[in-house]
Amino acid sequence: MRIFIDLWWFFKQERLKYFFGIVFLMLSSFISLLPPYVVGVIVDDIRTRSLSSFILGKWILFLVIIGVVYYCTGYLWRQLIFGSSIILANQLRNDLYKHFTKLSPNFFQKRRIGDLMAHATNDISAVQNAAGEGILTLVDSMTMGAMVIVTMSAFISWKLTLITLLPMPIMVLLTMHYGSLLHKRFGKAQAAFSDLNDKVQENVSGVRVIKAFGEEDAQINVFRKASKDVVDKNIAVAKVDSLFDPTITFIVAFCYFLALIFGSKYVVEGTMTIGSLTSFTLYLGQLVWPMLAFGFLFNIVERGSASYDRIRRLLAVKPEITDLEGASTQVPSGAIEYNISNFHYPESGSNVLSNIDVTIEQGQTLGIVGKTGAGKTTLLRLILREFDIKDGQIRIGGTAIRDVTMEALRSAIGYVPQDHILFSATIAENIAFAKPEATQEEVERVAKLASIHEDILHFKEGYKTVVGERGVTLSGGQKQRISIARALLADPEILIFDDSLSAVDARTEVSILQALKQERQNKTTLISAHRLSAVEHADLIIVLDEGKIIERGTHEELIQKHGWYAEMYAHQQLESLVSEGGGKA
Repeated sequence: MRIFIDLWWFFKQERLKYFFGIVFLMLSSFISLLPPYVVGVIVDDIRTRSLSSFILGKWILFLVIIGVVYYCTGYLWRQLIFGSSIILANQLRNDLYKHFTKLSPNFFQKRRIGDLMAHATNDISAVQNAAGEGILTLVDSMTMGAMVIVTMSAFISWKLTLITLLPMPIMVLLTMHYGSLLHKRFGKAQAAFSDLNDKVQENVSGVRVIKAFGEEDAQINVFRKASKDVVDKNIAVAKVDSLFDPTITFIVAFCYFLALIFGSKYVVEGTMTIGSLTSFTLYLGQLVWPMLAFGFLFNIVERGSASYDRIRRLLAVKPEITDLEGASTQVPSGAIEYNISNFHYPESGSNVLSNIDVTIEQGQTLGIVGKTGAGKTTLLRLILREFDIKDGQIRIGGTAIRDVTMEALRSAIGYVPQDHILFSATIAENIAFAKPEATQEEVERVAKLASIHEDILHFKEGYKTVVGERGVTLSGGQKQRISIARALLADPEILIFDDSLSAVDARTEVSILQALKQERQNKTTLISAHRLSAVEHADLIIVLDEGKIIERGTHEELIQKHGWYAEMYAHQQLESLVSEGGGKA
């Protein structure tokens, strides 16, 4: 029953709904006790031949009235109790989603998306059932059971009631044991479902790769094993679950046996009438539900408890990156200063960046180049505070980025990442993601700057074209350019391109860069690239190698140094000439 203590904060929050819901539920339980009493009276009247049409009509009218009242109270308690449980599910789901948005990238690198989705779906449903069905079965089993037992003992026979209920302690002990087993097994079943959910998400996202490598059969086998594991663990849950009903049914049947044996004896002895015995057996029938509900209660609350434990463990994860107390809410602007002695990712001992000392004046463009794994993306992600620097500092306009709130910091930055994430919405909605109130004219203007406008017009629905999940219906270059348009629409103080022109051709690249130069005067731009033509125009270019700056200067200065940059530029120019020659041939 620990789940009810854990959810006390919510019951307190919705106390009026639960209070009146429980009141109407108890009223329904009380009303349901009246028909067996009426039946007993009618049976005794039939036995004594004192039943008249008027008396029978009176009792029938009485039953109709209590039937209508029972219907109304049943409707009200369902609305109040089950409605509150839906509110709980919505609140927990919102809390989880809000929590996800605060967690650092390091968290998502460790946790699987499918597992997080399972927490937000199956686990929350189990907790919702505990707050709805669980409260119902708890209150109904206790109040209905108590009312029936009191009625049977006070108005019929306390001796027969005591004898009939002798097997009850055995049922309580067994259901508690089953509940303990269920808690452990259901937790394992939910974990297995998380694994399966994650496998489905991975395979659907990577279906093109699976098909390209002809791994359909292999992945089907992997999925089949994961699915079988879910089935096996849920069957283990079902084996415990299936013990509740037979156990309770057997004990109820034994109670009936005791009631008939000793009740018949009391009737023969004259200490009980046939009508009273009839009412007693009807009440005993009404006691079946509280007994079954008691078994259901353990089932529901143990499932809810296991799921709530999983949700609380997730909510207990502390965000690694948080606002400092007293951090400024003013959007930063001005020169960007990188002063990083050393930086390594959490749980990694090796440095990713070392001795980084760079200043970019406001309105300038910084180009960042180097081999794969040199630290280019890390350098850009640090200014977004995806990770905090322990040995060094980044400043914007003389203010350390840790001294402003993350909301203010990220309001100053537009980011076009390597992995272009588009949402299952229209192209216009994707472009206007950071500025939902943007007009169609504004959307089209930035689309033209990103050289994607003409492509969009060729789609049947134009800007109203709905892209697939993660932009699966678009080419890599189209996704890149829509991401660029999205960043441009926000018109940020600092614009970051993380190798964001790799999927466009040279002519389109030149067009985009020229548009950027005209559009972003007096605003800072940071561009990392493998293709050096993307940074030729930069005011400052740095070359990274194993996290260190090995060359810096303008394009012309670096060419004169005859170092890595000059060698790579000559190599890429040769590739471009060969490619153009091949095209002419």
